[in-house]
Amino acid sequence: MSADTIDDHKARSDAEIEAHRDELLSLSHDIWNHPELCYAEAHAHDVLTGALDRHGFRVERGAFGLETAFAAELETPRANGPRVALICEYDALPGLGHACGHNIIASSGLGAALGAAAVASALDGRLVVFGTPAEEGGGGKALMIREGMLDGVDVAMMVHPADADLDAFWAIAIHELHVEYSGIAAHAAAAPHKGRNALDAAVLGYMAVAALRQHIAPHERIHGVFTDGGDKPNIVPHHSAMQWYVRSGTRSTLAELEPRVLAALRSGAIATGCEMSHRWIDPAYDDLVTNQHLDGLYAKNAARVGRTVRSRDAAPEFLGSTDMGNVSQVVPSIHPMIAAAPSGTSIHTEAFAAAAVSDLGDLAVIDGARTLAATAIDLWARPELVAEAKTELRRRLGHDS
Repeated sequence: MSADTIDDHKARSDAEIEAHRDELLSLSHDIWNHPELCYAEAHAHDVLTGALDRHGFRVERGAFGLETAFAAELETPRANGPRVALICEYDALPGLGHACGHNIIASSGLGAALGAAAVASALDGRLVVFGTPAEEGGGGKALMIREGMLDGVDVAMMVHPADADLDAFWAIAIHELHVEYSGIAAHAAAAPHKGRNALDAAVLGYMAVAALRQHIAPHERIHGVFTDGGDKPNIVPHHSAMQWYVRSGTRSTLAELEPRVLAALRSGAIATGCEMSHRWIDPAYDDLVTNQHLDGLYAKNAARVGRTVRSRDAAPEFLGSTDMGNVSQVVPSIHPMIAAAPSGTSIHTEAFAAAAVSDLGDLAVIDGARTLAATAIDLWARPELVAEAKTELRRRLGHDS
């Protein structure tokens, strides 16, 4: 197949996305106006599945045992080319709404599906769209993987809004930890000696973790909040609780950090005569395995729409975690960042939430859709690229024979 033929297919895909511009932007704004927390994304689930249904996809609602997940397959009879998965996220943040721009992820994923679908049959391509709830702490993708989401998938793709165009970001592994301290209540003035202060235990545990932070690797992060600190000042707190995020560069190094964090937290209980219990919240998020073959394709297609994509190495400070990391450990994946806000605008802020429905945010929806669709077209037109991406993934995971 000639390069001109591939360009023709990309032009047709672009035209299809442009034809649905108003629908895509309206959907993005609609999801933004209805922020829903993890596993409660009923509205976003319904509007996305309704749109995919109208556009000829075979939709499974409440897929993989999760009420707000979905799978939408494009019917391409007798097609046996690469099966490409487009990932949609759509949960919001408590108090901040769509300050991570998941409305853009959802709408660009839908737009990419419409554009790619217009040429899938001509290229023997197979296409599925997954709606993945609860990226902000619930691990929807990890649970869906356990139920077979990636069975038969060759490549998975999504695009995430940011303040810059990057081929990926530093997505490190993360495990959520809940800790409780149990003490003995007493009157804080009349009989403090009879009490065992669970809040003191938590404070000392917190300070021990703060000391530990001086001696962890540069790619590691530990941060927590108090979720219970007692009832009244005149009662020695008999119970306290904290929520922690423990992060490290890879899942294996995270496993080494976890017992050090627990030891620091347990020191607070020992010092105060309290008891400590803990619970790791599964699923943990894996680190994102980048794929240079796919990242390069995405960057070239982003250039088609006027965007210059930089390497994540150029933005070492852009660090976080995502359950797309779990996907990237199973199939070749991309998680590029697309500029949807002015430079310097951090995600998870009110300013970024406003940008997610600005002109820049709307442009990211359309450009992201065009670029993802064009990347799928490259993979369908040249299946050897998929084989190369799979080889790279095996090498990065250390699975080469």
